Amino acid sequence: MRWLITNRNITDSGFGTDFADMTFWLQEQPTANTWDWSAWKKVTMDAFKAALVAVADQFPPPLATSPDQQKQVAILVHGYNNAWDAAMRLHDKVERNLFPGPSSLGVVVSFDWASKGSLLGYLPDRSEARQSAEDLSEVLSELYDWLSVKQAQAAKNPQDACKAKTSLIAHSMGNYVLECAMNYTWTQKNRPLLVSLLQEVLMVAADVDNDIFHSGETVEHGDGEGIANLSYRVTALYTGRDAVLGSSAGLKHFGKRRLGRSGLDKTCPVPDNVWDVDCSSLLDPNVNGIAIHGEYFADGEAKVYSLMRSILQGVDRSVLISEGLVPSASPRQQTVNLIPPVAS
Repeated sequence: MRWLITNRNITDSGFGTDFADMTFWLQEQPTANTWDWSAWKKVTMDAFKAALVAVADQFPPPLATSPDQQKQVAILVHGYNNAWDAAMRLHDKVERNLFPGPSSLGVVVSFDWASKGSLLGYLPDRSEARQSAEDLSEVLSELYDWLSVKQAQAAKNPQDACKAKTSLIAHSMGNYVLECAMNYTWTQKNRPLLVSLLQEVLMVAADVDNDIFHSGETVEHGDGEGIANLSYRVTALYTGRDAVLGSSAGLKHFGKRRLGRSGLDKTCPVPDNVWDVDCSSLLDPNVNGIAIHGEYFADGEAKVYSLMRSILQGVDRSVLISEGLVPSASPRQQTVNLIPPVAS
């Protein structure tokens, strides 16, 4: 079973590049390609949610499963310059490398926003990203409400605890969608501090300002405040070899460097649950320029996928560093006042 949420318009030949109402889709044919739009079936949001809950309910019970082996529901948000078939090919790569067979981390759900699929559509993509954030926020709010109910049930009976962790992987401008969506959700839910919506957030080649978390541990109207406060841990993967992000600097905050190219701005306070990893030595040394922007998800990038898998499993930063999965970093203590989320 494959899962798709999209706000693209629907044409006679498939999904377009224009913004439309959010729709929900299932692909039940295991042999079909993810980009074969005829294999996808449109369903209601309630039917989509019920089917996802039914699958997650088959995951091993958390009370009898090691935390790093617990299954998860992961939301995948693609970047700019992705037509629908490109977004689905990204889904395919993530599914094959992180969610295959017995070693699967769980299930991956694509949130496919109406990117133009063209380099010339970069600025329009940013406008669509802001609009799409409201739709993603709606999805996250539904998830938040569900988690709140399950937490209350688990408090009364631990056997009723949710069986899946929640995570999110965002690429490129998909991180701008994430930034806006998490801020919307953070505000709508009255800025909760004791419940994490997402266990792990992977910000890959993030096309956002590298001082996005400048609020640090304080609660104010910071760009990354929603992400930091609604997530148990946030990891930014970056490389200075990324030419795409070199050219995008300044489109949102003039002269500010991109998180996915320069890493976190070390002159700003950073929340303790946020860190970054320079992937320059992990990525194929023969890939550079524009191509490096999406190289993190290439099938041959075993080191990067190994790092992603360990992060999504919740392996501590100090362990990742000591095992050599992280080239170089300064381990910090995890934030202790956040409750890791689970989803049923």
